[in-house]
Amino acid sequence: MRCLVTGATGYIGGRLAPRLLVDGHTVRCLARKAGRLRDVPWASRVEIAEGDLRKPETLPATLDGVDVAYYLVHSLGQAGFEAADREAATNFATAARAAGVRRIVYLGGPEPAEDRSVPSAHLRSRAEVGRILLDSGVPTAVLRAAVIIGSGSASFEMLRHLTERLPMMVTPRWVRNRIQPIAVRDVLRYLVGCAELPPEVNRAFDIGGPDVLTFEEMMQRYARVAELPRRFIVPVRPLTPALSSLWVGLITPVPNAIARPLVESLVHEAVAREHDIARYVPDPPEGLTGFDRAVELALAKIRNAAVETRWSNASGPDAPAEPLPSDPKWSGGTTYTDVRERAVAAPPAVLWQVIEGVGGEHGWYSFPLAWSVRGWLDRLIGGVGLRRGRRDPHRLQVGEALDFWRVEEIVPGELLRLRAEMRLPGRAWLEMRVLPAENGHSRYHQRAVFLPHGLSGHAYWGSVAPFHAVVFGGMTRNIARGAEHLAESSVSSRSALR
Repeated sequence: MRCLVTGATGYIGGRLAPRLLVDGHTVRCLARKAGRLRDVPWASRVEIAEGDLRKPETLPATLDGVDVAYYLVHSLGQAGFEAADREAATNFATAARAAGVRRIVYLGGPEPAEDRSVPSAHLRSRAEVGRILLDSGVPTAVLRAAVIIGSGSASFEMLRHLTERLPMMVTPRWVRNRIQPIAVRDVLRYLVGCAELPPEVNRAFDIGGPDVLTFEEMMQRYARVAELPRRFIVPVRPLTPALSSLWVGLITPVPNAIARPLVESLVHEAVAREHDIARYVPDPPEGLTGFDRAVELALAKIRNAAVETRWSNASGPDAPAEPLPSDPKWSGGTTYTDVRERAVAAPPAVLWQVIEGVGGEHGWYSFPLAWSVRGWLDRLIGGVGLRRGRRDPHRLQVGEALDFWRVEEIVPGELLRLRAEMRLPGRAWLEMRVLPAENGHSRYHQRAVFLPHGLSGHAYWGSVAPFHAVVFGGMTRNIARGAEHLAESSVSSRSALR
């Protein structure tokens, strides 16, 4: 069948598309910008359609000829996400029916138990989107999953960092609420299987793994699988979801804007009430993946640098394409730049290896304290901070997150351009280039570009400019030295082998 995957740049969509290909389907991926999917390993095997769910005029062509449409988008972390999700789902439902789509498959969140608690905005929005799609007139399958355990998922990253970094912790009482987590491999198996559902199926299904645990038990079992000492956890009443999300935002890579709705959803017990999906997508012979095994698999992917997608892959609405650092004259406006260049006694390929490895655990090659402070300040004002890290320690792709940057352009061996996603009174880029030089050596060219927004933007640049010699100057020197050291080590290794 021809399958449309919306949210293909996101955590689940980026894993679903290649699995649909393996299953023999033709796949079309929807992205606001086609370039965001340019570097994924399966890009040449899919159709890529540019469109926006909040711009209904772009949808008829995207849905033309589609048999099964996967709805895997949400606006979590953005202001007014409930209204945005409602509008997008309504547009999609209308267009899917008009295009003659045979099935919609939607991955949503758990439905809270009917108790006195008020559903979180996150769960309320997920449920509303499910209802809109079920009422579309197109047969729809809504899969309701609680915590997804897999390398790179926001829920798993939250669990992992809290457990690894806090051997002792005071927690809110909701850590003793019951949750039925599910391994990402089982979520993907259900999603692929739903393409074959009979046309009369139009309903929601609860999906979950074989274990029902509290979040406290999940942390203790994570610690055991990761070979960490048992964690000392003290639940107390005063910690509200709002306070808890601030703490999660400080300790884990998940920013406050995403941590808060995730934490608020954990206030509700999330246990599957039925397992009817097994009538249509039977459980594998070995059974569903247990929590401990899901953690083992996720940690193995992280250790082996084999994480396919991360929660940070997805981003909010893309920044306008213009102006770009390559064309900084902005309609007469002010553009601030910091340009530095340095000769490097190393081949271009070696210098590129260092450039492509920046960020994450490798750091930014200058004044680590300054970068850390800037990251903490960004977190305190609601930004993403530095701890998003990177998906792969050695390779980058267009569109993925790199600490508080987003990879906007990459030309292997030549150019890496990063767009800032930190909170700024303006827009900023950082470019790193490899230029060939004589004798097989190279030159490193670095340019920071800032387009100020209003008086505060000009004041910001003036306040940080005095530190550029230390930060950007040090970065230039140390990247060059790192490449030279790597080249020397490579020569020494080859000599030793002879």
